[in-house]
Amino acid sequence: MILTHTFFQHALLGALLASMLCAMIGTYVVTRRMVIMGGGIAHASLGGVGLGAYFGFSPLLGATGFALLSGFAIEGLSRRYVREDSAIAMLWTLGMSIGILAVYLTPGFMTDLPLYLFGDILSISKMDLYLTGALTLVCGAVFSLLSSTIIAVAYDRDFARTQGLPVQWIETLMISLTCLTIVACLQMVGIVLVISLLSVPQSTAGLFVRSFRGMIFGSFIAALVACVGGLWLSYLLNLPCGPTIILLSILGYFVCRTIKALTPRFKKIA
Repeated sequence: MILTHTFFQHALLGALLASMLCAMIGTYVVTRRMVIMGGGIAHASLGGVGLGAYFGFSPLLGATGFALLSGFAIEGLSRRYVREDSAIAMLWTLGMSIGILAVYLTPGFMTDLPLYLFGDILSISKMDLYLTGALTLVCGAVFSLLSSTIIAVAYDRDFARTQGLPVQWIETLMISLTCLTIVACLQMVGIVLVISLLSVPQSTAGLFVRSFRGMIFGSFIAALVACVGGLWLSYLLNLPCGPTIILLSILGYFVCRTIKALTPRFKKIA
């Protein structure tokens, strides 16, 4: 029985933790309209992966540093010098260019590069679970203590600023947590697909709920179903885990949208 294998148990626990983490951070990202920014940060983190391979330190550590630097650089450039979409494009392509060059210059061949590009949830280790679990607890504590302020900033930061809320501090905190969440999920679905975990489940939940907290809960359910279902399908059909999870998530969105279209009297809840 596949459930008796340690690697599969780790994968299931990783799916649970990632679903909780992405439900919280993804709801903020979608509400704050930062999805493209999140994609830019994810792809820019390839620069850190490449530098890690070239200089011999942990690629995930490099990805973390590059993700944080890219997130704050996008925020800083878009406020002072260029439009946000231009800043995203600059950092997106800069990170990928550095990563590709570093991998090219690394002696030999980086055998685990596909892991960072496309992910492999079955390779999650116990240490990965500890780190993801710790980040999930931190995010849970932040959302529990600062939920009202986070919601206000997510919906309208200008109005939040007029109310005397610490908008700059909240945005810095949330960008940091977003970057860390992206890196935490790289091993599950990879750089190429990670932004889908932060947006598609929220879009599915948004079909049925209208509140911020309701979207967190709904996107957690949608993400968990997609992760566990994709994991099982990849095992049964011998398919890559990451793309299978994302395809199932997007398919779930269209199924739910069809169901809602066929029930015109349905009213959003929560």
